[in-house]
Amino acid sequence: MKIKYWIKAARLRTLPLAFSCVLLSSSLVLMTNREFSFKIFFLTLTTTLLLQILSNFANDYGDAVKDTDKNKKGEQRMVQSGKISKSQMKLAILLLSIITFIIGLLLILVVFKNNFFKILIFLIIGISSIFAAIKYTVGDNAYGYKAFGDLSVFIFFGIIGVMGSYYLFTESFHWLTIPGALFTGSLSCGVLNLNNLRDYESDQLTNKITLVGKLGIKNAKKYHLLLLFSSTVSFIIIIINSNNLIYYFSIIPISLIVRHIYIFKKETTIEWLDSQLKVLALSCFFSCLISFIIGIII
Repeated sequence: MKIKYWIKAARLRTLPLAFSCVLLSSSLVLMTNREFSFKIFFLTLTTTLLLQILSNFANDYGDAVKDTDKNKKGEQRMVQSGKISKSQMKLAILLLSIITFIIGLLLILVVFKNNFFKILIFLIIGISSIFAAIKYTVGDNAYGYKAFGDLSVFIFFGIIGVMGSYYLFTESFHWLTIPGALFTGSLSCGVLNLNNLRDYESDQLTNKITLVGKLGIKNAKKYHLLLLFSSTVSFIIIIINSNNLIYYFSIIPISLIVRHIYIFKKETTIEWLDSQLKVLALSCFFSCLISFIIGIII
């Protein structure tokens, strides 16, 4: 069993999006002058990382069982290609679920200590997150095959990822977490939409129903532009309300999104769509990272 196959199954290029929501929520904590804890930051980032890898492992396994990856373009999947057996991946999913639960529980206990009600609420959210990561493609009723993938991504990469993380730091809400959730949530949905546009033909052959399949190519393109417009405006709202001109440097990576929109209107080949997954993910990541670093420095 070679470690490089497990690294490929973890799909490292998807991890910047997982980090982005935690970096942005942390930036908002600093921006709103609330107390920042590196311990909570580290535990939240670790839990998010494990959830994303768990989701990628489950996706690799679920699609292979359903034979969805047979005609898929782009990045090779490890179970479908035979590099990792189904039994090995199934065991990895189980072990990673347990580890994720333990780290997530530690995070909740560190934050809420003896507050049983809040511990229970976030424990439910945590277990739901693990369940959702697995059920995206695994099982007969996998919701990723019923056009609910975008909704799930927005909830977990937007609402829970930003608003939930902010609450873990501050035990309160702030209105800036709303555009924050829209930024990372919409861009994450944009990445998924690109993925589904790329795989439209192969998904049709395997009866995988995505939002692109429901909307059709033409409307899916309009939906994509709406997502990117929403994310860009949302981030600009955050920066304008930062009350510090230095935060405007965080907008620089957004230029990649603007360029993407310009080309997207003319270019939609499978190869180009696949290449843009990384572009959108990194533009989101670096915007959040720069904002976070500025918040730490100032």
